[in-house]
Amino acid sequence: MINGSIVVSGGASGLGAAVVAKLSQLGLKVASIDLAKNKEIANNDDCASYICDVTDAEKVSQTCAQISDDLGSIGAVICCAGIAPSSKIHGRKGSHDVALFEKVLSINVVGTFNLIRAAAPMMKDNQPDEHGQRGVFITTASVAAFEGQIGQIAYAASKGAIASMTLPVARELARDGIRCVSIAPGVFDTPMMQGMPEEVRQSIAETIPFPAKLADPDDYAKLVSHILENKTLNGEVIRLDGALRMAGK
Repeated sequence: MINGSIVVSGGASGLGAAVVAKLSQLGLKVASIDLAKNKEIANNDDCASYICDVTDAEKVSQTCAQISDDLGSIGAVICCAGIAPSSKIHGRKGSHDVALFEKVLSINVVGTFNLIRAAAPMMKDNQPDEHGQRGVFITTASVAAFEGQIGQIAYAASKGAIASMTLPVARELARDGIRCVSIAPGVFDTPMMQGMPEEVRQSIAETIPFPAKLADPDDYAKLVSHILENKTLNGEVIRLDGALRMAGK
């Protein structure tokens, strides 16, 4: 599938943890990077967990170099690190905090860029496979990039940026045999959703045409696995949402 190690940002929880679990089950070398350790892979010799703030460009570069030393050259990067706070442009508590807006873009967009920036030169030096492929980037957008709801201006802006980055990255890195694909998830049963009251969770689930339930993070991980295998998928944003089209609020 992939020669070398696979880096997963946000790998300690949610979608990232599901990806780490799936790829490690397939026998691949996986490195989780997050603000916390992924305890599930502690006893797996082919996997490792690293503490890293994706907004710190120097730390990201250092961590990628360490992963390459520990697990072998980096063959793929899956970007799952992100936050999704809610705030209106102007609500009861006043105007949207500028620092919060900047924080969302820093983690979601700059964090993704930092990983691409650090890993792409390393992938370029990989030995190509029989198809000429040297590496793969998979980023995480969201359906909010296309149908952002009230209160999601920062999150929607960040995920719109991720979606827009996909084709330019794929075009530029094509000469080096590196692909870039983005997944735009709908509503998944991640820790963020698990903290909501059950009636709220059920209400959200009922807006999804089929299957009318919060999506299983393993479904995201399965799509990641398929993208890694399918050499023709490149420069595309794939919706994974059960036909959900989000309402205004």
